[in-house]
Amino acid sequence: MIPFRRKIYGDFLKWKSSSDGKTALMVEGARRIGKSTVVEEFGKNEYKSYILIDFAFASQKIKDLFEDLSDLDSFFRLLQFYCKTKLFERDSLIIFDEVQKFPLARQAIKLLVKDHRYDYMETGSLITIKENVKDILIPSEERKIQMHPMDYEEFCWAVGESQSYEMGRAVWDSKKDMGDDLNRELLRKFRLYMIVGGMPQAVVCFLETNNFSEVDLIKRDILGLYSDDFMKIDQTGKISRLFNYIPAELQKNASRYQVSSVLENDRAGSMLEKISKLIDSKTVNIAYHANNPEVGLSQNVDLEKFKLFVCDTGLFVTLCFRDKDFTDNIIYEKLLSDKLPANLGYVYENAIAQMLSAKGDELYYHTFRNSSSNHNYEVDFIISRKNKLCPIEVKSGDYRKHKSLDLFTEKYSSRIQDRYLAYTKKLRKDGPTTCIPLYLVPFL
Repeated sequence: MIPFRRKIYGDFLKWKSSSDGKTALMVEGARRIGKSTVVEEFGKNEYKSYILIDFAFASQKIKDLFEDLSDLDSFFRLLQFYCKTKLFERDSLIIFDEVQKFPLARQAIKLLVKDHRYDYMETGSLITIKENVKDILIPSEERKIQMHPMDYEEFCWAVGESQSYEMGRAVWDSKKDMGDDLNRELLRKFRLYMIVGGMPQAVVCFLETNNFSEVDLIKRDILGLYSDDFMKIDQTGKISRLFNYIPAELQKNASRYQVSSVLENDRAGSMLEKISKLIDSKTVNIAYHANNPEVGLSQNVDLEKFKLFVCDTGLFVTLCFRDKDFTDNIIYEKLLSDKLPANLGYVYENAIAQMLSAKGDELYYHTFRNSSSNHNYEVDFIISRKNKLCPIEVKSGDYRKHKSLDLFTEKYSSRIQDRYLAYTKKLRKDGPTTCIPLYLVPFL
């Protein structure tokens, strides 16, 4: 796998400097987002030597070393021999890759960190990590960090479009419209990200083939892996079904994910444990309904009222066409040119959910009834900034219609800092509302 530039590398550097071997770093995230690649690249660049043990394929003789750690001198001597790598005290990294497949190695972290000879990093998929820790002691010396699919800036680095991202930054910093032509070009670059997505394998395929159908096959393979993982923790198939129907539920534009329409005899309240496992897999981003939108949004959520988004919009687009054997290049070309006849608002919502999550924002939304008109309204996303709220409405059509934002701001005026409408046109102000093209969402 090509070692793409990833922002999390900077977080690894901070950990190495601040921890000085006193903690191990557990890198969590969905499968196929590039955890192993970036961790190994970190080992190559920042240490005199490193050992990577992939517990998906590790030999039994290496696994047997973890059965008895009473003599660490012997443990390290044999580990170096089996891995044909010399370790240097305080200048070597040992990586436990796919550590969820071998819980004994994770339990050993406590003793190994205390020994302090070397640094330790672990990678794993949370969907199976939690399933495999029932009989082991979780080390308190383990520091966790969440990794996401490639965000828009990382994608631009990978495909040689850094100038497009930086032009977006310049537009945001200046808060000035730079014309329809530039907006169309920048939006086209952003739609490419929506189509290919941020899974490194898909990006590699795009760079090598420049063929959307080939990229689509890679994404279908990844979705297949996710489906296999879901079945391992839920033989009923309900978790897999909840995941597969995310596009259909978003397309309805309903006020919540309607579990009963996907699983006929179930309701959200009875599915909370399975939904929790789906969230733990990091294959989805969840937005909870904020019953009383104020700073400290997490204190006012309804756990049974939520929306689900796929962790990667490239996967989401492929999932939309899962009933076909492959997604035709023509469909992708039309999506790239914004010429698909279907309303694409729900695709844009998924992209915004992904971008906000990558920035570290928890996702919330709010629905309410206006007493004067007796209509229901919804603010798609609410984020916190400087002890205030910033509501975001997503539009694929007329920017001049944002009744939900208007009424929400009127209702909670003392809590609002800025209000945004994310859409496909150029940057502009419409009264107190800042209308921003989709590619500016990372700068919020």
